[in-house]
Amino acid sequence: MPNALSTFGAIHTAISIVGVAVGFMALFQDGKISPKSKNGKLYAVFTVLACLSSFLVMKTGHLSSAHNLSILILILLPIVYYAPALRIFGGKADYVQTVGMTATLFFSLVPAVVETLTRLPVEQPLADGPDSPVVKTGLLSLVTIFTVVMIYQAIKLHKQRKAALSPSM
Repeated sequence: MPNALSTFGAIHTAISIVGVAVGFMALFQDGKISPKSKNGKLYAVFTVLACLSSFLVMKTGHLSSAHNLSILILILLPIVYYAPALRIFGGKADYVQTVGMTATLFFSLVPAVVETLTRLPVEQPLADGPDSPVVKTGLLSLVTIFTVVMIYQAIKLHKQRKAALSPSM
C-alpha cells in the first residue's frame, strides 16, 4: 500500500476527525462554535491536539503548508477563544470570536481535503497530488461553503445585536 498511514499518522488522523466532527456538531446545533459550550471546549482541545500531533507526521521529512496551517490555528485559536476579554476588538469581539472559530475549522479541513483526495480510495486515489484539478475543485468548494457560513454568522450576529438594542413593545 503506497499511501498507508503510519501508526502515529493514524492516531493523528483519528484525533483530527474527532475535532472536526465536534466542530461540525457545534455549527449545526448552535450555528457557531462557542468556546463556552461543551462542544466548543472539546473542539478546542481536539484541534490543539491535532495541530500538535501534525508536527510529528511528515511525509516529506520537513514542514509543509499543512504544518503552516497548524501554526496559524495554534496562533488564531487562543486569540479568538479569548476575544471578548481582549479590548483590542472592542464591540466587535463577538464577530471575531464566531467567525474566527469557524475559520479554524476551515483551516483544519484544508489538509483534510488534500490528504483524503490523494489517499483514497487506497488502490487508486482520486488525485495524484495537491495540484490535481480534483483537489483544487475540492478546496474551491470548501472556500465557497465556509465563506457562505461565515457571512451567515456575521449577518445573524448583526440581527441579534440589532434586536437586543431595539426597544421592546
